Amino acid sequence: MNKHMKLKKIALAVSTTLMVGVSMPTLAAEEQTIEEVVAVGTRLQGSAAAVIEERKNQAFVADIMGAEQLSRTGDSDVASALRRVTGLTLVDGKFVYVRGLGERYSSARLNGASVPSPDLTRNVVPLDIFPASIIESLAVQKAYSPSMPAAFGGGNIDIRTKSVPSEFTAGFEVGVGQNSNATDGFTYNRGVGGIPEALKQGVVRYRGDFSLAGIVDKDALTGSESQTRADQAGLVNKTLLLSLPRDITVKEESLSPNYDFKANIGDSFEEPYFGGTIGAMLAGSYDKDWHYSDRNTAVVDESLQKGCSTTLVSAEDASNSCYVTVKNSKVTTENERINGVFNIGYKLDQHSVTYSKIYLEDNEDELEISVLESPNGSTVRTISGTGEAQRQHKFNYEERTLDIDQVIGQHTFLDLGGIGFDWQYTESTAETDIPTNIDYKFIDSYNEAGQYEGSIVTGDDNRVTYNFTDMEDYVKSYSGNVTLPLTFGKTEVTLKAGYDFTDRARVYNTSSFVINNETGISIPVNSESGVLGLTGYVTDEFVGNNDFFLSFNEPTAPSADDYIAAQKIDAGYAEFDVFFDNTWRVSGGIRYEDFKQVSIGTSSLIFDRITQGIFYDAAKIEAGTVNDDDFFSALSLTYLADNNYQVRFGYGETVVRPDLRELVAVAYFDPLTDIKTFGVAGLKSSDLKNYDARFEYYMDNGDNFSVAAFYKDITAPIETILKVGDEDYTATFVNGDTGEVYGIEAEWMYDLSNVTSGLFTAGNITLSDSEVSINPALAGNLTNPTKRMTGHSKYVVNMQLNYDSVDGMHSGSLVYNVFGERILASGIGGREDAFEKPFHSLDLVYTWYPDFNSKVKFKVKNLLGENQEVTQSGYAVRQKESGTAMSISYSYEF
Repeated sequence: MNKHMKLKKIALAVSTTLMVGVSMPTLAAEEQTIEEVVAVGTRLQGSAAAVIEERKNQAFVADIMGAEQLSRTGDSDVASALRRVTGLTLVDGKFVYVRGLGERYSSARLNGASVPSPDLTRNVVPLDIFPASIIESLAVQKAYSPSMPAAFGGGNIDIRTKSVPSEFTAGFEVGVGQNSNATDGFTYNRGVGGIPEALKQGVVRYRGDFSLAGIVDKDALTGSESQTRADQAGLVNKTLLLSLPRDITVKEESLSPNYDFKANIGDSFEEPYFGGTIGAMLAGSYDKDWHYSDRNTAVVDESLQKGCSTTLVSAEDASNSCYVTVKNSKVTTENERINGVFNIGYKLDQHSVTYSKIYLEDNEDELEISVLESPNGSTVRTISGTGEAQRQHKFNYEERTLDIDQVIGQHTFLDLGGIGFDWQYTESTAETDIPTNIDYKFIDSYNEAGQYEGSIVTGDDNRVTYNFTDMEDYVKSYSGNVTLPLTFGKTEVTLKAGYDFTDRARVYNTSSFVINNETGISIPVNSESGVLGLTGYVTDEFVGNNDFFLSFNEPTAPSADDYIAAQKIDAGYAEFDVFFDNTWRVSGGIRYEDFKQVSIGTSSLIFDRITQGIFYDAAKIEAGTVNDDDFFSALSLTYLADNNYQVRFGYGETVVRPDLRELVAVAYFDPLTDIKTFGVAGLKSSDLKNYDARFEYYMDNGDNFSVAAFYKDITAPIETILKVGDEDYTATFVNGDTGEVYGIEAEWMYDLSNVTSGLFTAGNITLSDSEVSINPALAGNLTNPTKRMTGHSKYVVNMQLNYDSVDGMHSGSLVYNVFGERILASGIGGREDAFEKPFHSLDLVYTWYPDFNSKVKFKVKNLLGENQEVTQSGYAVRQKESGTAMSISYSYEF
């Protein structure tokens, strides 16, 4: 088969499937089965051949990662796997930065469909929720094409799940592991959690006012000889308080090992009535991990003195500290993941329909025990100086679920000139529930030797805070695409047109209750079990004997901590793909999008028309609304050489829009920075112009090399700016004036069998830079109005040294990843920007194949034992222990 015909055939198949971003349900499964049988001797090279061929024959620049490559690197979820792709870095283990651009500049789709995000703070789906076990391949398209959503910055990630098998398949996997820093940790008795029914009724009855006066008025209480009205109201308030979960104490104990279990079964058979094929697959997994880490966070003093102290060992250190506050935390985290996938499909000739049910559940239980010293704060407390420190015990349990129903159809009409039609309809719901979020505050006392002596609760508010949060994000997505191949002599033309619709709605509610010490005096709360038993002091007896009362901590109008949001996108596109004389390929087209979005702050305290009018004021709704429609164009030119190389050039016009939450003045704590962040009405979308050039060289033995250059011109980029609070920061958003990102990237896979049989290397390097300019009038107290973009790394390096034994029984990989320092938060008040320092990750994966059906895999993650660190003005402001994780698993395929 000559290259011309080969490209035509693959281009037609790939372009048709990429319209909805899925692998062909039955055909892909058949091809994958053949590849797995053939590629026994050279596992990675063989498995990479298909994805390399797909990348080679796409009209627009993209990187593909197949299931075997995911297995090779030993990554357990999509987020971890994607950091191996050229130009991609991973943030917080969840979000992928493409070519140095933050997570807002990347988008993710599942089999070509938009899906909601269970993350409370972002529209972007946290990619760690997708297990690698359900993935067929990952496609990262870095050059915009009109068949993709216009919300495109660094790239679009399409997660393609495993499809219906062509024959019987079944298997299971069991694994066990341990983190080096998680042999011992802390646990607590969480209980059920959630807002007690008595409190729900109390909020409605008393309209959120739990004050004694409010209860007296609502219940029309009258005094008696034995009880005053205040006494009676106090009993009502304490009854509400006692309905909260309070039997929460901490234990130090050895943590259980990590373990996981996966299983799958599937088959297909011919039905006799029409002569088609029916296939089905069922897969599930369960995974539980424990993590423990010592963490340190600090706020740099605004007026740093040369020679200031970075420790608090002595009283002299405390009086000459570099920091306003220093917090040392011991954090234990338990992660539990439950995943299930069910596929059923029908294929008849060139027509197929597949239904998929995907359920992903990710639960995280985190316990943090921290001691906060404030050497230069408004209230000075240090162990070595004043013999005091602030203590916090925080308990947080979060449940995240993603429930997806998807139907995909693909049809080719050979009698009509090979016209192809594919479509998808997807309904998905993401839910996040935080039934337990409790924060206890104490003041510790220490003797002159720095030894702990006891704790008190001070005579003021917010001694214990209970937060309950729930969020539901619903997305309906459907699309259809028509492909028409035409031939004019030596010119091959493929015309494409399609429609894409997304409808999204989000409801976010949070309720906060606080326990206040209204005695006005400090009360000792020492426990026989020491500091670990402090949180058990709020007993029935204690509450009955002290003036501890409950308040509903909901902000009053017009402030809000809840919001509702909706988004609708209607899009249509037309695209062409032309081959001229098997030498030149020109692709491009135009997309039209009608984008509508509204975010409205709301409250649990809306009980009358007046309050309702405040929150749903027309001017507020308009300020939180984005209503845009525009055309977005793209053009790609590829030169196809005879000696296995090609050169690409691309241009695309795209947009990055504000997040749902960023348009409403609702406060939340950003998990990436631990900074209280506020949305702002009136934030504008950012327009981008994207330029790409890429040279690709493919050798006959599967070796390949590519080098690319890119430039992005951004108008009105959305940046995070900081403000100074009392001993802490807050953050909000602003549109910069201009921004740009530019760089080069190289990628390779090369066989080293001349050194030793079965040895080969793969990797990629990205070098880039960026700049954003913010109007000083809008930048608040920002130190550098012109700076690198938040989250941008100047370099990213991924390298693999792989080995496949000649007999096919052993394979191994040494996988290295590092990213350059990146701005985590912008500096203010003369403080420099806070930089996350480079993190050198070295992982080892070894697999033994005792027979054709089974394998044993051994993994070591973070061999170097690197810790995460953030510095500001040259001083450490955040340190997190990562540890080394080891695991071993056994899998068997029937």
